Amino acid sequence: MFDIITDLSRVDNTIEYNLEVSGIDREQLLVNWLTELLYLHDVKTLLFKDFCITDMRDNQLQATIHGESFIGNKHVINTEIKAVTYHGLSITQKDHQWKARVIFDL
Repeated sequence: MFDIITDLSRVDNTIEYNLEVSGIDREQLLVNWLTELLYLHDVKTLLFKDFCITDMRDNQLQATIHGESFIGNKHVINTEIKAVTYHGLSITQKDHQWKARVIFDL
């Protein structure tokens, strides 16, 4: 998501956040996770590029994320994401790999 918003090669890991989100199923968990990240970007003007999921279950996710605050003369916002949507959302598993499809409202 953040690679849509900005050039991640210009984002340094100067801050760390620990996040925990939950949902009634995997789809809601994914939407809640992305919505929380978008909230941190919109309200606290943060950009994230490294994500370490420390615990994940069917309805709960814990992660440590790294990035930095938006700096006007360093970062360029390429695309503003307005919202994470359920439209076209899919999560599939093949063998031991998971694949998700998410459509953002721009």
